[in-house]
Amino acid sequence: MSRTDYFNDPKAPAANSVVPSVTAVVRNEAGELLLIHKTDNDLWALPGGGHEIGESIADTVVREVEEETGIRVEVLEVSGLYTDPGHVMAYDDGEVRQQFSICFRARPVGGELRTSSESKEVRWVPPADLDELDIHPSMRLRIDHGLDGRRERPYIG
Repeated sequence: MSRTDYFNDPKAPAANSVVPSVTAVVRNEAGELLLIHKTDNDLWALPGGGHEIGESIADTVVREVEEETGIRVEVLEVSGLYTDPGHVMAYDDGEVRQQFSICFRARPVGGELRTSSESKEVRWVPPADLDELDIHPSMRLRIDHGLDGRRERPYIG
């Protein structure tokens, strides 16, 4: 399934769904960031995905990161809440989803890097190399907030 992201675009279609989702800022001991090259929009992103009935939100983080990257993680804390109605994602099946994402910091505890049906490439990226990758502005905001290490109230917007 393909996806088009609209960010404060007056030509964006109207949202017709909201799905709670998660992303994870995962850093290894070298300080590198775990990123995936997504198959649905051809952009680099934090691993993550939709919350499912019957799981805690922390379980969602652990499941999604392992499904998309092969890396098992331990959830540490929330780094931000992202609910901007100006950010919608249009899927080729007609769903237009309003952003509702909780971003967490997590640390790797095992596993091996691998791709999935949602990730055509997975790698550890030094933060200094982020500008070389094609990353959507809303995802870059989450990455920047996750890397800044702040402990005050998470971004809500």
